[in-house]
Amino acid sequence: MAALMIQGCGSDVGKSVLVAGLCRVFANRGLTVRPFKPQNMSNNAAVTAPDAEGRSGEIGRAQALQAVACRTPPTVDMNPVLLKPQSDTGAQLVVRGRVEGVWQAAGYQARKAALLDVVLDSFRRLQAEADLVIVEGAGSPAETNLRAGDIANMGFARAANVPVALVGDIDRGHVIAALVGAHAVLDLEDRAMIKGFLINKFRGDPALFNEGRAEIVRRTGWADLGMAPWLADARALPAEDAVVLDRASQGRAGRRVRIAVPMLSRIANFDDFDPLRHEPGVDFGFVPPGQALPGDADLIILPGTKATLSDLAFLRAQGWDVDIHAHVRRGGRVLGICGGYQMLGRRISDPDGAEGAPGSAPGLGLLEVDTVLAGDKVLRRVEGELAASAAAVEGYEIHIGVTEGPDTARPFARIDGRPHGAVSGDGRISGAYVHGLFDQAEARLALLAELGAVSDGGDQTARVDQALDRIATVLETHFDIKAMERIAGLT
Repeated sequence: MAALMIQGCGSDVGKSVLVAGLCRVFANRGLTVRPFKPQNMSNNAAVTAPDAEGRSGEIGRAQALQAVACRTPPTVDMNPVLLKPQSDTGAQLVVRGRVEGVWQAAGYQARKAALLDVVLDSFRRLQAEADLVIVEGAGSPAETNLRAGDIANMGFARAANVPVALVGDIDRGHVIAALVGAHAVLDLEDRAMIKGFLINKFRGDPALFNEGRAEIVRRTGWADLGMAPWLADARALPAEDAVVLDRASQGRAGRRVRIAVPMLSRIANFDDFDPLRHEPGVDFGFVPPGQALPGDADLIILPGTKATLSDLAFLRAQGWDVDIHAHVRRGGRVLGICGGYQMLGRRISDPDGAEGAPGSAPGLGLLEVDTVLAGDKVLRRVEGELAASAAAVEGYEIHIGVTEGPDTARPFARIDGRPHGAVSGDGRISGAYVHGLFDQAEARLALLAELGAVSDGGDQTARVDQALDRIATVLETHFDIKAMERIAGLT
């Protein structure tokens, strides 16, 4: 069965975007393509299409994007093992889309080898339905201290006999050292899995790095599979890793309506806000820790989080609670999404330790609701309409907890025919569990109109699809696609 694995010299070298682009390259050639990532670590998750039993699961956001690139619905087999960090040393373990508990780092390292059978089973399912599977690695295979029991990089590649192309990020510098260094530290069997290398994020005249590429070939013996330029269209794609927020724009001058989102320590599903970054009438920015929320904001959005009580304490430690209450006193609006919605209420309780240590804490008290973090995780695609405007909305829910209280009598939306969310009596504070609120042009237009902004009316789904096509065109020009076909076993 044809397959190719894209591994990297480190995290954030662009593997996810390259895999998405290559998925679209081969899908555009009429092939049935599937994306696959054995193990992912991210709090940006997506809800999959329901299975034969009508159950949805969750996978990494990047694999959902790659499924879009393949023009196929996302399934749990595309990312069978997902780790969602809840603390610096612990993470929620999701296997084939369902939560299997919280694991500390040391305990997971001992257990992960046992998950290889699950990973291989999911991979074979995808192979059975596809002409080509494009696999994304995690981190770097050169992290040899993690090699024992590995299921994310060479452990998987060797078990499944999938050839590897190794990606180096030239924008970081020292790309020759990164690729040649990986060759040096890998053992002979792992090194033999790598059939070629790719350079990513080059700026300028590519001829200036011809000798550098030749040097990598001389020192490694790997085939030069091409060098991608800086892909500006990647900005239109949903990012998976929160590291991108460290480089996020803090808004652009001259915009009329200002929207601010505090960068919580366990922020999740922050791609909710991608459509706002493209709106010409919006000055959008994430506010990093250590900075005050802007006093001239028209709307503050509290985002989703993987650890609501922990991030509520983090929010208070930053002084953002004071900023939010001052914002409300000035007549500003606040929207809470998922965990952010829970924070807006009177109290949050986690009696069984669903998201960490058991406990409870007062919320911000801006909505007359209370939340108990208990019960099964809700994972579902949803559709409905905004209560205030009847604008159509689509999205997904991915949360633990039930929120109840007097303000739910004023729902934010009607989802699947039922009231959803809550709105304060003056209409300026609202909350909902729905992710993807801004993706649909109609809903975004209505929500921005409440702030006095005019939407460009663009559809986020179409914007992403067009960006994938443009990225695919660039990769076809700059990568040796025929060589990659031979390596993958297509020819």
